[in-house]
Amino acid sequence: MIYKFGLIGENLSHSFSPKLHRELMEKNGIQGTYSLIEIPRDKFESEFDKLKQSDYHGVNVTIPYKERVMLLLDSLSPQAQYIGAVNTISFINGLASGFNTDYDGFLHMMDANGLDIRNATAVLLGSGGVTKAVVKALIDRGIAGITVVSTKTSPSTDLETINYAAYESKPIRCDFLINCTPVGMHPNTAASPVTATAIRAGAVIDLIYNPEETQLLKDASALGAKTVNGMQMLVAQAAKAQEIWLSSHQAE
Repeated sequence: MIYKFGLIGENLSHSFSPKLHRELMEKNGIQGTYSLIEIPRDKFESEFDKLKQSDYHGVNVTIPYKERVMLLLDSLSPQAQYIGAVNTISFINGLASGFNTDYDGFLHMMDANGLDIRNATAVLLGSGGVTKAVVKALIDRGIAGITVVSTKTSPSTDLETINYAAYESKPIRCDFLINCTPVGMHPNTAASPVTATAIRAGAVIDLIYNPEETQLLKDASALGAKTVNGMQMLVAQAAKAQEIWLSSHQAE
Protein backbone atom coordinates (compact mmCIF):
# COMPACT_ATOMS: atom_id res chain seq x y z
CA MET A 1 0.00 0.00 0.00
CA ILE A 2 1.12 3.55 -0.74
CA TYR A 3 0.06 5.72 2.18
CA LYS A 4 -1.01 9.33 1.90
CA PHE A 5 -0.41 11.52 4.95
CA GLY A 6 -0.29 15.26 5.58
CA LEU A 7 -0.36 18.18 7.99
CA ILE A 8 -3.31 20.55 8.31
CA GLY A 9 -2.93 24.04 9.70
CA GLU A 10 -3.26 27.69 8.77
CA ASN A 11 0.32 28.78 8.00
CA LEU A 12 2.75 25.93 7.36
CA SER A 13 5.75 27.44 5.54
CA HIS A 14 7.90 26.89 8.65
CA SER A 15 7.11 23.18 8.98
CA PHE A 16 9.76 20.45 8.99
CA SER A 17 7.07 17.75 9.11
CA PRO A 18 7.18 16.63 5.44
CA LYS A 19 10.95 16.03 5.53
CA LEU A 20 10.73 14.33 8.92
CA HIS A 21 7.86 12.01 8.00
CA ARG A 22 9.42 11.06 4.68
CA GLU A 23 12.65 10.16 6.46
CA LEU A 24 10.74 8.06 8.99
CA MET A 25 8.85 6.26 6.22
CA GLU A 26 12.06 5.55 4.33
CA LYS A 27 13.77 4.28 7.47
CA ASN A 28 10.87 1.91 8.21
CA GLY A 29 10.35 0.76 4.63
CA ILE A 30 6.95 2.44 4.27
CA GLN A 31 5.81 3.72 0.88
CA GLY A 32 3.94 6.98 1.12
CA THR A 33 3.69 10.75 0.74
CA TYR A 34 3.34 13.59 3.23
CA SER A 35 1.93 16.97 2.20
CA LEU A 36 1.25 20.35 3.72
CA ILE A 37 -2.45 21.26 3.67
CA GLU A 38 -3.06 24.92 4.50
CA ILE A 39 -6.69 25.72 5.35
CA PRO A 40 -8.05 29.24 6.01
CA ARG A 41 -9.96 29.61 9.27
CA ASP A 42 -13.20 30.58 7.55
CA LYS A 43 -13.16 27.40 5.41
CA PHE A 44 -11.92 24.89 7.96
CA GLU A 45 -15.09 22.85 8.47
CA SER A 46 -15.92 22.51 4.77
CA GLU A 47 -12.32 21.68 3.78
CA PHE A 48 -11.97 19.14 6.56
CA ASP A 49 -15.15 17.40 5.43
CA LYS A 50 -13.63 17.09 1.94
CA LEU A 51 -10.46 15.69 3.46
CA LYS A 52 -12.45 12.99 5.28
CA GLN A 53 -13.83 11.81 1.97
CA SER A 54 -10.50 11.97 0.14
CA ASP A 55 -7.80 9.32 -0.27
CA TYR A 56 -5.73 10.51 2.72
CA HIS A 57 -5.01 7.82 5.30
CA GLY A 58 -4.12 10.22 8.08
CA VAL A 59 -3.08 13.76 8.97
CA ASN A 60 -1.40 15.70 11.73
CA VAL A 61 -3.04 18.87 13.06
CA THR A 62 -1.28 22.05 14.14
CA ILE A 63 -2.08 25.66 15.06
CA PRO A 64 -4.85 26.80 15.25
CA TYR A 65 -7.01 23.68 14.78
CA LYS A 66 -6.05 21.20 17.53
CA GLU A 67 -9.15 21.98 19.58
CA ARG A 68 -11.52 23.10 16.84
CA VAL A 69 -11.14 19.86 14.87
CA MET A 70 -12.47 17.77 17.76
CA LEU A 71 -16.06 18.73 16.94
CA LEU A 72 -15.67 17.23 13.46
CA LEU A 73 -14.36 13.81 14.48
CA ASP A 74 -16.26 10.54 14.69
CA SER A 75 -14.25 9.16 17.60
CA LEU A 76 -11.52 10.15 20.06
CA SER A 77 -8.89 8.16 21.91
CA PRO A 78 -9.38 8.31 25.70
CA GLN A 79 -6.16 10.33 26.00
CA ALA A 80 -7.21 12.91 23.37
CA GLN A 81 -10.62 13.22 24.99
CA TYR A 82 -9.07 13.81 28.41
CA ILE A 83 -6.52 16.31 27.10
CA GLY A 84 -9.08 18.17 24.99
CA ALA A 85 -6.90 18.51 21.91
CA VAL A 86 -6.01 16.43 18.85
CA ASN A 87 -2.85 16.50 16.75
CA THR A 88 -3.20 13.19 14.88
CA ILE A 89 -6.16 11.90 12.86
CA SER A 90 -6.68 8.56 11.13
CA PHE A 91 -9.16 8.32 8.24
CA ILE A 92 -10.85 4.97 7.58
CA ASN A 93 -13.90 4.53 5.31
CA GLY A 94 -14.90 8.19 5.57
CA LEU A 95 -14.63 8.24 9.37
CA ALA A 96 -12.10 10.31 11.31
CA SER A 97 -10.55 9.20 14.61
CA GLY A 98 -8.55 11.63 16.75
CA PHE A 99 -5.45 11.04 18.89
CA ASN A 100 -2.89 13.13 20.77
CA THR A 101 0.81 12.32 20.31
CA ASP A 102 2.06 15.68 21.63
CA TYR A 103 1.77 14.06 25.06
CA ASP A 104 4.16 11.23 24.09
CA GLY A 105 6.52 13.59 22.30
CA PHE A 106 6.80 15.96 25.24
CA LEU A 107 7.62 13.21 27.73
CA HIS A 108 10.21 11.74 25.36
CA MET A 109 11.87 15.16 25.06
CA MET A 110 11.97 15.63 28.84
CA ASP A 111 13.42 12.15 29.41
CA ALA A 112 16.00 12.53 26.63
CA ASN A 113 17.31 15.68 28.29
CA GLY A 114 17.33 14.27 31.82
CA LEU A 115 14.67 16.70 33.06
CA ASP A 116 12.94 15.36 36.17
CA ILE A 117 9.38 16.60 36.50
CA ARG A 118 8.58 15.05 39.89
CA ASN A 119 7.86 17.62 42.62
CA ALA A 120 8.97 20.45 40.31
CA THR A 121 7.17 23.67 39.40
CA ALA A 122 6.43 24.96 35.91
CA VAL A 123 5.19 28.10 34.18
CA LEU A 124 3.54 27.48 30.81
CA LEU A 125 3.28 30.29 28.25
CA GLY A 126 0.08 29.93 26.24
CA SER A 127 -3.15 28.01 26.79
CA GLY A 128 -3.87 26.37 23.43
CA GLY A 129 -4.04 22.76 22.33
CA VAL A 130 -0.41 21.84 22.92
CA THR A 131 -0.55 23.36 26.41
CA LYS A 132 -3.28 20.88 27.31
CA ALA A 133 -1.08 17.94 26.31
CA VAL A 134 1.87 19.33 28.25
CA VAL A 135 -0.28 19.89 31.34
CA LYS A 136 -1.50 16.27 31.26
CA ALA A 137 2.08 15.01 30.85
CA LEU A 138 3.37 17.14 33.73
CA ILE A 139 0.57 16.06 36.05
CA ASP A 140 1.04 12.38 35.18
CA ARG A 141 4.74 12.66 36.05
CA GLY A 142 4.09 14.25 39.45
CA ILE A 143 4.57 17.99 38.95
CA ALA A 144 4.06 19.96 42.16
CA GLY A 145 2.67 23.17 40.66
CA ILE A 146 1.72 24.72 37.31
CA THR A 147 0.92 28.33 36.41
CA VAL A 148 -0.37 29.24 32.96
CA VAL A 149 0.34 32.63 31.38
CA SER A 150 -2.26 33.48 28.73
CA THR A 151 -3.70 36.31 26.68
CA LYS A 152 -7.12 34.66 26.80
CA THR A 153 -9.70 35.97 29.23
CA SER A 154 -11.20 32.46 29.45
CA PRO A 155 -8.25 30.10 29.05
CA SER A 156 -8.86 26.46 28.14
CA THR A 157 -7.45 25.09 31.39
CA ASP A 158 -8.63 25.01 35.00
CA LEU A 159 -5.14 25.79 36.33
CA GLU A 160 -4.08 29.03 37.93
CA THR A 161 -3.83 31.51 35.06
CA ILE A 162 -2.39 35.03 34.88
CA ASN A 163 -1.93 37.45 31.99
CA TYR A 164 1.42 38.49 30.54
CA ALA A 165 1.40 41.92 32.17
CA ALA A 166 1.02 40.35 35.60
CA TYR A 167 3.79 37.85 34.86
CA GLU A 168 6.19 40.50 33.56
CA SER A 169 5.58 42.72 36.59
CA LYS A 170 6.18 39.88 39.03
CA PRO A 171 7.92 36.91 37.36
CA ILE A 172 7.42 33.54 38.99
CA ARG A 173 10.49 31.56 39.94
CA CYS A 174 10.12 27.99 38.72
CA ASP A 175 12.01 24.87 37.70
CA PHE A 176 10.67 24.90 34.13
CA LEU A 177 9.53 27.76 31.90
CA ILE A 178 7.81 26.20 28.87
CA ASN A 179 6.80 28.15 25.77
CA CYS A 180 3.71 26.59 24.19
CA THR A 181 3.00 29.56 21.91
CA PRO A 182 4.17 30.18 18.31
CA VAL A 183 5.83 33.48 19.32
CA GLY A 184 9.39 33.41 18.03
CA MET A 185 8.71 30.92 15.26
CA HIS A 186 10.14 31.46 11.78
CA PRO A 187 9.91 33.98 10.16
CA ASN A 188 9.35 36.18 13.26
CA THR A 189 12.53 34.99 14.94
CA ALA A 190 13.28 38.25 16.79
CA ALA A 191 10.10 37.94 18.86
CA SER A 192 9.86 36.38 22.32
CA PRO A 193 6.75 35.72 24.44
CA VAL A 194 8.43 37.28 27.50
CA THR A 195 11.32 39.64 28.13
CA ALA A 196 14.69 38.39 29.35
CA THR A 197 14.10 40.04 32.74
CA ALA A 198 11.04 37.81 33.24
CA ILE A 199 12.97 34.54 32.92
CA ARG A 200 13.27 32.95 36.37
CA ALA A 201 13.76 29.26 35.66
CA GLY A 202 16.43 26.61 35.94
CA ALA A 203 15.43 25.20 32.55
CA VAL A 204 13.66 26.91 29.65
CA ILE A 205 11.89 24.75 27.07
CA ASP A 206 10.63 26.19 23.80
CA LEU A 207 8.38 23.82 21.84
CA ILE A 208 9.31 25.73 18.68
CA TYR A 209 11.89 23.91 16.53
CA ASN A 210 12.34 26.47 13.72
CA PRO A 211 14.58 28.33 14.42
CA GLU A 212 16.72 25.91 16.41
CA GLU A 213 17.43 28.61 18.98
CA THR A 214 14.62 31.10 19.51
CA GLN A 215 15.09 34.51 21.07
CA LEU A 216 13.62 33.11 24.29
CA LEU A 217 16.27 30.37 24.37
CA LYS A 218 19.05 32.84 23.58
CA ASP A 219 17.96 35.01 26.49
CA ALA A 220 17.67 32.01 28.80
CA SER A 221 21.09 30.67 27.80
CA ALA A 222 22.67 34.06 28.51
CA LEU A 223 21.19 33.86 32.01
CA GLY A 224 22.71 30.44 32.60
CA ALA A 225 19.53 28.37 32.29
CA LYS A 226 19.46 24.95 30.62
CA THR A 227 17.69 25.27 27.25
CA VAL A 228 15.82 22.75 25.09
CA ASN A 229 14.00 23.30 21.79
CA GLY A 230 11.08 21.33 20.35
CA MET A 231 12.85 19.17 17.76
CA GLN A 232 13.01 16.00 19.87
CA MET A 233 9.33 16.40 20.71
CA LEU A 234 8.51 16.83 17.01
CA VAL A 235 10.37 13.65 16.04
CA ALA A 236 8.86 11.56 18.84
CA GLN A 237 5.28 12.68 18.22
CA ALA A 238 5.71 12.07 14.47
CA ALA A 239 6.94 8.51 15.04
CA LYS A 240 3.97 7.85 17.34
CA ALA A 241 1.57 9.31 14.75
CA GLN A 242 2.89 6.97 12.04
CA GLU A 243 2.52 4.04 14.44
CA ILE A 244 -1.14 4.98 14.95
CA TRP A 245 -1.83 5.41 11.21
CA LEU A 246 -0.25 2.10 10.25
CA SER A 247 -1.85 0.09 13.03
CA SER A 248 -5.25 1.60 12.19
CA HIS A 249 -5.06 0.64 8.54
CA GLN A 250 -3.42 -2.73 9.03
CA ALA A 251 -6.32 -3.63 11.32
CA GLU A 252 -8.86 -3.08 8.53
